[in-house]
Amino acid sequence: MTKRVIIDTDPGVDDCAAILLALASPELQVDALTVSYGNGSMPRCADNARRILAAARRTDIPVYPGAEGPLIRPPTAGWASHIHGGDALGEVADESPALEPVENRPARRAAVEIAARALDTPGEITVLALGRMTNLALALRLAPEIADALAGVVVMGGAVRVPGNVSPVATANIHEDPEAAAILYDSGVPITQVGLDVCDRCGFSDHQFERLRASSAPAVQLLVSASAYTRAAYRRLGRLAEGEAVRYNDVPAVAAAVDPSLMTMQRLPVAVDTGSDLTRGQTVADWYGLMGREANVDVCLEVDAERLTDMVVQRLTNHPWAA
Repeated sequence: MTKRVIIDTDPGVDDCAAILLALASPELQVDALTVSYGNGSMPRCADNARRILAAARRTDIPVYPGAEGPLIRPPTAGWASHIHGGDALGEVADESPALEPVENRPARRAAVEIAARALDTPGEITVLALGRMTNLALALRLAPEIADALAGVVVMGGAVRVPGNVSPVATANIHEDPEAAAILYDSGVPITQVGLDVCDRCGFSDHQFERLRASSAPAVQLLVSASAYTRAAYRRLGRLAEGEAVRYNDVPAVAAAVDPSLMTMQRLPVAVDTGSDLTRGQTVADWYGLMGREANVDVCLEVDAERLTDMVVQRLTNHPWAA
């Protein structure tokens, strides 16, 4: 059965890879992209989302602008340019297909779309949350009943057995707006957490990356070109293991929606810390039930990384991208 999804995203090089995987997967029907700030400003990320869809010849999928900053905190200065480049797409956004001007739609339209689609089709919409959770938090504030209407949310973020990537204990998507993440985690929405416990294991080998490089599809070539910047950044930071060519942290979240058997999960009570500067944004897993909270998150702890990365390369290189 095809799963209807909204991709909430902040493209982002790894978002580009994840979006292309979703488009190349018959298990998923992508209804819309909703966009927030994150790897760049919200307008920049919305423009990147449209460029990715244009390269994939899927301009039929609507892109909705969303949050321009966290619920109550200022956004981090400089966005994530040290990883994704100043344009958030590996400094190649201007080389991708030209875009037609779009009507000036108000920011935070994303929250309205998420709420409306969930309530119009209860039980059918899954949100793939690849960026900060601000749009989802705003949607839940707008219509709390979507907690029961959404089929679920797959979160790219969190770390329960490994260190964080922006602090010793927290990941960027949760650290940058912990209040929004806490609203989502406490809402009752079915959540699957695909965090660094598995994403850190899903590097693509040199051979796999060469297979992507050999593709003539404009969408795949956009990803390959954009990846050069993040590859260099990850190497500089020492985040690529020996034999790894590139890593796309958002890809395992989409892969978990495509084929949950790729993951080993454990249902746990998880809370998001919003009260301490030291542990801000930590996803606190209560392994032994010490807090008396009900289990609320399916936490991905293990992954069949080789099968996952092979699936991604196979789908991106063999998909019949529209001419």
